[in-house]
Amino acid sequence: MHPFGGRRDIKGEPVGGVLGQAREAVNRNAWALLTIGTALWGGNVAAGRLAVDQVSPMSMVTLRWALASALLWLFARAEARAAWPRLAPRWRRIVWMGALGFTGFNALFYVGARYTSGVNIAIIQGVTPIFVMAGAAAIFGQRFRALHWIGLALTILGACVIAARGDPAELAALQINYGDVLMFVACILFAGYSLGLRDRPDVAPIAFFAAMAMVACLTSLPLLAIEIAMGHFFRPSLLGVALVVYVGVGPSFLAQIFYIRGVTLIGPARAGVYYNLVPIWGALFSVALLGEPFRAFHAVALALVLGGIWLAERAR
Repeated sequence: MHPFGGRRDIKGEPVGGVLGQAREAVNRNAWALLTIGTALWGGNVAAGRLAVDQVSPMSMVTLRWALASALLWLFARAEARAAWPRLAPRWRRIVWMGALGFTGFNALFYVGARYTSGVNIAIIQGVTPIFVMAGAAAIFGQRFRALHWIGLALTILGACVIAARGDPAELAALQINYGDVLMFVACILFAGYSLGLRDRPDVAPIAFFAAMAMVACLTSLPLLAIEIAMGHFFRPSLLGVALVVYVGVGPSFLAQIFYIRGVTLIGPARAGVYYNLVPIWGALFSVALLGEPFRAFHAVALALVLGGIWLAERAR
């Protein structure tokens, strides 16, 4: 079953009918897919804040990918089985993308968040598209227009505004620590994963994702074992279980499918610009779910990020 429902061929294309055509129209709107995907990842920001002392970091990583793998087995096993002849020869790519882009990124994110501030995390995540664009230029020889770089700069500025809460003094007071280094490495891993999507096997996105999710689930088990051995594991609370369910279904399942499809449609560099919507969505969800006030700098940051994306899209 395709993420948008309906019967699909091996490449994930709809099979006839008015409903199939409607789904295909949505499926080809990269901006909608990437906006929804980043909204789900933005919700993960609030979920991560709520998860402190509710579920241990490595158990969160293992459980989220176990749940995502279970959902993929329920809804995509036919696609994965049909795509296996094309996936098997690319098993090395699948392993490194799942292990580094999923398990590695999540593990570094959750551990790094224990040692650094939310301001630092938001700023470091905001520069992820720079890594993607630099990698696209260095590896694929892709060239970018000045307008694209200007748009990227605006999205980064918006991320910095939201991270600094509208106060430049917050930026001046930042100090690099162990958690910052972990987050920096995590963002490089995610950029590498994004670039890897450019040359993924010619199969349905959900089939390729199912293979990587299984790898992520398996490669997270040693990290969970280490956490247990070090005495850092604790049983999730009821709230922790609810958060795992959200993270497993939303950010780990739906958002990843939307992002993969978005990269397929417009490439990793252009799709990477949308990543800076994550801190914006994170702030909005914090207002709605955590009771934080919506201030003027939120609106300024939102305008900068949306304006930057609009410019980058015009430069395509």
